[in-house]
Amino acid sequence: MNRGMTGKQFLELLARLPARVWLQAILGLIGLVVLAVLGFAVIAGAAAIGLIAILGFKARAWLAGLFGRRGPPAEQAPPREMRQVTDVQYEIVERKDETPPR
Repeated sequence: MNRGMTGKQFLELLARLPARVWLQAILGLIGLVVLAVLGFAVIAGAAAIGLIAILGFKARAWLAGLFGRRGPPAEQAPPREMRQVTDVQYEIVERKDETPPR
């Protein structure tokens, strides 16, 4: 019955690999780590630039308001329509069944 490879056999297999394979694996791992760090740095840098841009626009608007310069004039709201209200009288009629319940 074949149970597969044991842990000891797997380690022996790894030990028999040539040095070139080990160097390639180490360089690949280092490359993966560098790409992950650079990717995170790019994402964090883009988020920081976006945040600084938003804060810059807000600060400019705040300073303009502080020193009396107003931004573009706001549009005026459209005039309200005059609606006619009519009084209505209503009567609540209680409905009763003709036949008594059994």
